[in-house]
Amino acid sequence: MAEPAYIVTSDSETTGEEKSPAFSDIAIGIDIGTSQCSVAMWSGSRVELLKNTGNQKIMKSFVTFKGNTPSGGVSSQLSYVDEMLSGATIFNMKRLIGRVDTDPVVQACKNLPFLVQTLDIGVRPFIAALVNNMWRSTTPEEVLAIFLVELRAMIEAQLKRRIRNVVLTVPVSFSRFQLTRIERACAMAGLHVLRLMPEPTAVALLYAQQQQQSSHDNMGSGMEKIALIFNMGAGYCDVAVTATAGGVSQIKALAGSTIGGEDLLQNMMRHLLPESENLFRSHGVTEIKRMGLLRVATQDAIHQLSSQNSVRVDVDLGDDVKICKAVHREEFEEVNRKVFEKCESLIIQCLKDAKVEVEDLNDVIIVGGCSCIPRVRSLVANVCRGKELYKGMHPLEAAVCGAAVEGAVASGINDPLGNLDLLTIQATPLAIGIRADGNKFVPVIPKDTAMPARKELVFTTVHDNQTEALIIVYEGEGEKAEENHLLGYFKIMGIPAAPKGIPEINVCMDINAANVLRVLAGVVMPGSRKPAVPVMEVRMPSVDDGHGWCAEALSRSYGATLDLVTLRKITL
Repeated sequence: MAEPAYIVTSDSETTGEEKSPAFSDIAIGIDIGTSQCSVAMWSGSRVELLKNTGNQKIMKSFVTFKGNTPSGGVSSQLSYVDEMLSGATIFNMKRLIGRVDTDPVVQACKNLPFLVQTLDIGVRPFIAALVNNMWRSTTPEEVLAIFLVELRAMIEAQLKRRIRNVVLTVPVSFSRFQLTRIERACAMAGLHVLRLMPEPTAVALLYAQQQQQSSHDNMGSGMEKIALIFNMGAGYCDVAVTATAGGVSQIKALAGSTIGGEDLLQNMMRHLLPESENLFRSHGVTEIKRMGLLRVATQDAIHQLSSQNSVRVDVDLGDDVKICKAVHREEFEEVNRKVFEKCESLIIQCLKDAKVEVEDLNDVIIVGGCSCIPRVRSLVANVCRGKELYKGMHPLEAAVCGAAVEGAVASGINDPLGNLDLLTIQATPLAIGIRADGNKFVPVIPKDTAMPARKELVFTTVHDNQTEALIIVYEGEGEKAEENHLLGYFKIMGIPAAPKGIPEINVCMDINAANVLRVLAGVVMPGSRKPAVPVMEVRMPSVDDGHGWCAEALSRSYGATLDLVTLRKITL
């Protein structure tokens, strides 16, 4: 029997360690963007980007379901447009992974030329590709795993050895649940995630290496430099402020959002064809082709507007639906004014969180697929008051190069020139806390806390003789509990009967160097140093698919009967 072209391990087969011969120690850096992907590794004394069989360093992030063997955008780019018009191609997996069907990002994906179906009840969306006039269902994890299998095969063919360890870049705004989905997809592809790095953090590491090399070359003292990093790709926009000295990069603040090039594209599609949502509602074969044609034409127009002031869009969608229109750069910018305003607010908020003034910035770095858009560059320059943009790194390769450097550092590779004597002090991109004080989100570990971290808060009961307490753990920045990502929950039982406000319920959250979150909770009665009940320790996240239902079910079942209120803060 012929060997299958690819193998994707099922979820149930990914829990154990792979018992295979030892792999090479060095980890590979992978940057899988919403629309593009690249791979790099540390080679000798520098980072080397790997190319596919088409001699391309930047590959499209998609998977086509055609026949019995799905194929990704790693090896070929030629059929991407044709297959997209047929509905057989799934892309934007990074926007969909780990999200429930009530998420606005998922709702926006209904305009893509494949099937994204929702029930709007807080479960994972139904995603399918059109194959031989039949809908072939899949999941974002499976699509990503298939793509990673093809990517792994390409890497192993070039390196002539097997690989296992990888460092992947992720958006700042990814929840811990989404991170577990990325890890699961990697495990399904036979890869072990050594690190998941926020994209601007990877860029910050590359910047730290460049500054260290420059200091060595100039026999300098390596004085601290503060840089603002703005990263905007197809699916996400991230900002970071980093302080760098002597190869040590400390992330002072992070900010992220789900806005990106996809929003710019869909806004322009609606502008060019205002009735598009009604025309594409049924997702039939004809409608999918129309969506694809409009998408390709609009995408080409946006690319051209990066280098010229106007472009003509001329596309025939069939059934007497034609678009013949000249689009000017100012028109494009006005259509997407709210997106650009959100970008500006992210930069301002990140600088505020970092307690850094614009005058304190030494460098301003713009990276990502949208970095070539003139309005993006001008808004960053305007917020940073005309500071010259950093030119020391390739905007499309910076994140993957940083991931490759981290792969070498984390793998313990020694460089005789000291190019890997680096350290990144990461920060928590989102606050982590519990529901308390009347359905409020009470952070235990604040946003932008340096990792590893360990923080505690003391809570108490809200009812007399309350013998149980419900610990519901969230991650996010919303004031109300339900405005944040649910990570998990557990119940403390056996609290000694006492008037409200007497039992002390200590909630401790610990994030280790590998970014693993543990939540511990114990009960102490006044006058005693010993826990009144055994301490609970739970690794988070503990919820799985359908977690949108979990929060509602918990509220329905328990209401405020097992609630807590903040007693005092413990300083560590």
